[in-house]
Amino acid sequence: MNYTSPIAIINLSTGEIEITTTPDELLRAYLGGRGLNMAYLRQYLRQHGDPRSVDALSPENPLIIGAGLMTGTIAPNAARFNVSARSPESGILGDANCGGFFAAAMRKAGFDRLIILGRAEKPSYLLIEDGQISLHAADGLWGLNAIETQDQLKARHGSGTVSAVIGPSGENQVRMAAIMTGQKNAAGRGGMGAVMGSKNLKAIVARGGTAIEVAQKETLRALRLKQQEELKNSKVVQVLGKVGTPLLYEVSNRLGAIRTRNSQENFFEETLNGEEVEKFSDKMLACTSCVVHCRHRNTLGGEGPEYSTLVLLGANIGIAPVDQVIQLNNLVNDLGLDASSTGTIIGWAMELYQRGLIDDSLTGKPLVWGDYETVYALIEDIAHRRGFGDILAESTQAARYFPQEALDYLIAVKNLPQSDPHDVRYFKGFALGIAVASRGADHLRNRPTLEVFKLPDEARANVYGRVNDPDPTGYKDKGLIVAYGDDIYAIADCLGVCRFVTRGFNSPHLLGYQEFCDSVAAATGLEYTPASLRDVGRRTLDTGRRINAGLRWHRADDTLPKRYFDDPMPARKTKGHHVDREQFQKMLDDYYSERGWDADGRVSAERIEEIDGLIFGRMNYEG
Repeated sequence: MNYTSPIAIINLSTGEIEITTTPDELLRAYLGGRGLNMAYLRQYLRQHGDPRSVDALSPENPLIIGAGLMTGTIAPNAARFNVSARSPESGILGDANCGGFFAAAMRKAGFDRLIILGRAEKPSYLLIEDGQISLHAADGLWGLNAIETQDQLKARHGSGTVSAVIGPSGENQVRMAAIMTGQKNAAGRGGMGAVMGSKNLKAIVARGGTAIEVAQKETLRALRLKQQEELKNSKVVQVLGKVGTPLLYEVSNRLGAIRTRNSQENFFEETLNGEEVEKFSDKMLACTSCVVHCRHRNTLGGEGPEYSTLVLLGANIGIAPVDQVIQLNNLVNDLGLDASSTGTIIGWAMELYQRGLIDDSLTGKPLVWGDYETVYALIEDIAHRRGFGDILAESTQAARYFPQEALDYLIAVKNLPQSDPHDVRYFKGFALGIAVASRGADHLRNRPTLEVFKLPDEARANVYGRVNDPDPTGYKDKGLIVAYGDDIYAIADCLGVCRFVTRGFNSPHLLGYQEFCDSVAAATGLEYTPASLRDVGRRTLDTGRRINAGLRWHRADDTLPKRYFDDPMPARKTKGHHVDREQFQKMLDDYYSERGWDADGRVSAERIEEIDGLIFGRMNYEG
């Protein structure tokens, strides 16, 4: 089989649509999903000379939607796609990952990747159908929430329609707006929904098409059965399939590692324990080809909440009743907002109000921890850019409206609010991970969850390649384990595979490089070894680093919120823990060494030559 990866380059300003394929050399180097998105994002940003001249909400910012290489095949848990652009929230690399059914539908309709340029003259949507793409007026859709929009599009185009859409927050270019598909699947991080809104693009609709052709159908089927059986026998997978991610709340809360009231405290009420969430769940749901089934359908009219939402729209803003947190979860999904950024920014504003750094003259009303009605209204105001909500809609960039001291209380890295519901002052690997993550404070880029399990030396060496210090509170060997997570999670994103079945995220077992090599060969005919496949992950990381370097971000930006250095954790088992500044710098040195970067976090000259040769055809680009 001569595998090809079809792309559509769509200029909304001119109406021109070019249909092409990914060059073979680029495909082999990056595979798909996040990898190819990074390559194309670097190319299109660099076409404008200095990438810093590309305003994130301007027509010049490319919006790249790329399915994983395995997405839509029968490979287990291969459902995911990445959305990439310059982030209007952080100003640097923007990249969001999402599951559900849209990416498989997009591939079956004929395209692995969409590169969307320019800005439509009026609100519009794209229809992908049987290898063809057309642009349609979004009459009757603009102003609808995410669920209403998908329902209307299905009514227009038939029951097989699957859509990725924006809600009011994306239309109003809220800097933390998400792209939504289904009731809760969100390409949430970095404001990709705002980029879509800035292009006057309400939705992308996929329908029709045929099953994705694979190189060795019977081999892939046999691999699926084998891998599926192994996954179903995993205790982690079994638990996630019963209670989902809220299972993590009770354990973290007992330890004292829950972000509470903007990380002033580190534990909260037991009302948000997993069994309390279960009282409002009537079914567990799944994405395309999933064997985990981790998503709750809640009885209050939506899906979720996930552990991160439970904390960031609960403990982080002082809201204890679980039904209220679920209602807020449903609201942000309907409006198309990133729950992690929304909860972090509201918690930040509440602490500023608590400290007297802002008052009613700016907020319009008191901001009090646990005030559900005010928070609900404030989230609606953020999405519609009304009153104080218009300020918070700027996310971290709202700092320009506040006193300089306000930045001391912002829980963000590289201008991206922290997504991890954990207070990472205790887990030093987690802390390093959010500091160096390519898109900002994020737990899905490299989170070394295995540190929590206290695995024996042999098991850790088997995962990470050598024996390492098992102490999660220490600073030794954290560069090793974070770099491992970087690489294998990047490969999962290139393939479109979920974190929950990826080795190292929640288990030392599950799907690793060899399993991925086997699936890629059966699906596409492309042959890799575990070492050469890992190098695709490393190349993806290096390309993202080059994008950020072009936007003038280096070592000083790989850091942590001031509170994590200066304020010890206040209670429970984690009491007294914080991140030592000098030890943190040593962890950075260790991490850069593992990555093969220089002391300032710069990619090597040899790798730059390789990457730019692949992307620009051996032309000499600087930046």
